[in-house]
Amino acid sequence: MTETGIDGINPGAAEHPHRQIAAQLRAKIRRGDWAAGEQLPSIPALAQLFGVAKQTVQRTIDQLRVEGLLITKPGSGTYVRGTRRRLNRLSRGRYGAHRGYHADLAARYRQQLTEVTRATPPAEVADAYGVPDSTLLVVRRHLVRTQDAVVEVGAAWLRPQDTAGTPLERLESFGRPLYQEVEEVTGRRYVTATDTITARLPTREEAETLQIRPDTPVLHLLHVAYDGEHKVIEVAQATWPGPMTTLTEEYRVPTPRPDADLDGDPDPGLVLG
Repeated sequence: MTETGIDGINPGAAEHPHRQIAAQLRAKIRRGDWAAGEQLPSIPALAQLFGVAKQTVQRTIDQLRVEGLLITKPGSGTYVRGTRRRLNRLSRGRYGAHRGYHADLAARYRQQLTEVTRATPPAEVADAYGVPDSTLLVVRRHLVRTQDAVVEVGAAWLRPQDTAGTPLERLESFGRPLYQEVEEVTGRRYVTATDTITARLPTREEAETLQIRPDTPVLHLLHVAYDGEHKVIEVAQATWPGPMTTLTEEYRVPTPRPDADLDGDPDPGLVLG
């Protein structure tokens, strides 16, 4: 390998040239030759270095952007993206014994409240509340940023009858998790919650905000929180760039009971549909 860490391409190899180039650029990033935030050489410069057409290098850049390794800033260039975001235990970190979770995140991520208004909700939010799509709900929209990129587009949806005349309807951050403010304002306690994760392509607005290509998949969370009577208190949404997001769940495995039915139904934890 040369001093630049690049071997060029092998025209006789079965692998396409853009994939050979991607493998070498990927290796340089993982070795730390190019650090997070560092700008790559221009496409013409890389094309000359590898002895290929500029279109071939563009295909390489596109592939590594979909993988989440690179980010292109219009009018500036292509840069190495930061580290992957770990979604540790999803929304559970907001509650109970993990109430310090937000303080831990604050050292790495900055949340920005962007809008508080009344709006008609997306179908999944209306369905969670059991209301018509035309119903006006209060929405608190936010972004979560690292030093170099937006890594989350989010929104919390609340009933107007729960928020009328309270700070929940103002463009105001509280310095504590939103659910604690909602509990204090409404007098209702969060007791259970359901998280549903789906993978899909981003909307045009999500792609622009997250600075990803329209064909880059995202992970989308629908978080529905209930009180002790199993009535919905809050419905929250969050969307993350899929290639840059790691989903980690940690849980205990129960000890089998001696009288357990070993011939029962399949594992209900995996639902295919």
